[in-house]
Amino acid sequence: MKLDNDAIKKSMLLYAITDRGWLKEGETLESVVEDVLKSGATFLQLREKIQGHEEIVKTARNLHDLCKKYNVPFVVNDDIMAAKEIDADGVHIGQSDMEYTKAREILGPDKIIGVSAGNLAEAKEAERVGADYIGVGAVFHTDTKKDATSLTMAQLKEISEEVSIPVVAIGGISIDNALELKGTGVDGICVISAIFGSENPSEATKKLLDLSKQIISK
Repeated sequence: MKLDNDAIKKSMLLYAITDRGWLKEGETLESVVEDVLKSGATFLQLREKIQGHEEIVKTARNLHDLCKKYNVPFVVNDDIMAAKEIDADGVHIGQSDMEYTKAREILGPDKIIGVSAGNLAEAKEAERVGADYIGVGAVFHTDTKKDATSLTMAQLKEISEEVSIPVVAIGGISIDNALELKGTGVDGICVISAIFGSENPSEATKKLLDLSKQIISK
């Protein structure tokens, strides 16, 4: 059964997105992800931009098993068929990926579907069609998405106020700038390089979790 709105909202606190490009010698994505989950990540997305479908399925199956071990929701980025094949908790889709209605048709009513939004109109449309949460950004400059333009904190706050589904901030968030998001009304932070690109992903996860708790505190 799919998580309800409150449970999804709570799981947005520290949303980690994988990036195998940061792996060091001797590390596997699975070993780093387990450290990150053990250290407090509350949601995990597998993001693969180079691997083919079969490789994504294999990796997703391994990560899903880890997420079940730590009771953390797991979604696959973009590859809806991979998510369906391994019975992941859901998918995350961008504005240029498969449309929400098609993804819902494939996955059924009990899976989480998150949608990216770069402005208020996109956020409202994502809510209207039935998205379970919105990833809003980029909130700071990011090298992960070269074409992403940064939102102002006022724009982020407006989106958080105008939609009723959970909102997680994404894009360029780091230990150094995360607290700038306090007061925007977001339900958590979504990070890639701040965890997977750090010297110590486990310690970075712990610090970011603490910062996110400060961000969402009233």
